[in-house]
Amino acid sequence: MKIADDLDMDWAKPLILGLLRGGESHGYSLVHRIKELSGGEVEWTDGMVYPLLHRLEAEGLIHARWGESNTGRQRKYYSIPPKAPPVSEDDRRQWMTVNTVMTHVWESRTV
Repeated sequence: MKIADDLDMDWAKPLILGLLRGGESHGYSLVHRIKELSGGEVEWTDGMVYPLLHRLEAEGLIHARWGESNTGRQRKYYSIPPKAPPVSEDDRRQWMTVNTVMTHVWESRTV
């Protein structure tokens, strides 16, 4: 399924930050993790995830380093810097509320 670009941008930043809070990763792995978490429904492209990672890095929200992959190729790894502000409980509640409301709206919808 193709998610509309404007919707992607609304939830992409907190999604990437949430995934990186689980540990360091590279862009290709993040794309596959998102696909996995969505049951294959969300397929981001490199053209979407890498500009977002670069923007988050420029904003100081993530850190990037070059390292060697297990295949010996150089790869850019992204992580949350130690001094990054934690995700606020308010931000978390807002997204959970949006999710709950949308779930109720679509589940109670009559055709």
